[in-house]
Amino acid sequence: MTADLRVVCDTNVIISAMLLPLSVPRQAINRALREGRLLISAATTAELDEVIRRPRFDKYVSEEERIEFLTALVHEAELVNVVETVTDCRDPRNNKFLELAVSGRATHIVTGDSDLLAIHPFRGISVVSPSSFLTLA
Repeated sequence: MTADLRVVCDTNVIISAMLLPLSVPRQAINRALREGRLLISAATTAELDEVIRRPRFDKYVSEEERIEFLTALVHEAELVNVVETVTDCRDPRNNKFLELAVSGRATHIVTGDSDLLAIHPFRGISVVSPSSFLTLA
């Protein structure tokens, strides 16, 4: 892949990557950062910040480590100003990822969410699982 790779990862992919450093989601995020750009928005970052602070993750990773992970990810990612409202997903909570993808000119949305995977391709953007993303040439 080339440097024009522009990737949106949904919250579940990022949480899985944080909890399991050797996981396929972590490998997908690492590939996006290594070979292109990982895209984030204010809305996706706010959701991620809320989710990583949930006490149920305390038994896996300390809150401090989770916040450090998010801080590092935000530092390496490209913050996109979302300029278009999208309402195409059957789960409206996922529209923020579509809005980010459109506004950020994404090439891929990496997700395990069936509602997002069901709309592949979305406006020319590939919507793929983390494992499928890793197999792309």
